[in-house]
Amino acid sequence: MKYLILAFCLTAGAAHAASSTDPDWPCVQRKQPHLSLGQMWSGPQPDDAINALAETPDIAAMADRLEQRRLSIEDATAEIAEYAKTTDNQHLTALMVAIFDRIDPNRTALIAGIARYGHKQVDLAARIEEHRKSMAELEKAEKPDFDAIDEAEKELDWDMRIFQDRQQALTYVCETPVILEQRIFALSRAIQAGLK
Repeated sequence: MKYLILAFCLTAGAAHAASSTDPDWPCVQRKQPHLSLGQMWSGPQPDDAINALAETPDIAAMADRLEQRRLSIEDATAEIAEYAKTTDNQHLTALMVAIFDRIDPNRTALIAGIARYGHKQVDLAARIEEHRKSMAELEKAEKPDFDAIDEAEKELDWDMRIFQDRQQALTYVCETPVILEQRIFALSRAIQAGLK
């Protein structure tokens, strides 16, 4: 039992070390709440005209479709290549702005949710430790109350099961912002390939 708690603490410590700026951040990946367009895009710099163009119905609809993860990158790249044949650099840059403006806020909200998730895990680990101490005290009594010990053990087992289930889900949860970053970058490359 003590070794299991120690393993939980070590996991939390490693995650904290990876993101030394936020104690609630449970992921190995470094926390970066916001991306900048410049990190993903080396094409023309967007100006007010391009930003306005990014909000037009045609470009907005295309960006809505391309940012969806259910659309494979291969299909998205083919669609962008077809679009690039019939348009200019301004429209392609506007498409990139529109895609970025959709994915980055979703990614930011997801990162905030992961931080809340991490905080709940820390709280649950503290509760598990309290259950463990409580059980130890009950077991040390001159006349142990075995019913109370059994009840405390059930609570401890339940909280540990929840903690373990959440830890297993954490790998997927932590990968999602990375997947979104990769999608923005892949779409950016596809759009830049169509620049004239």
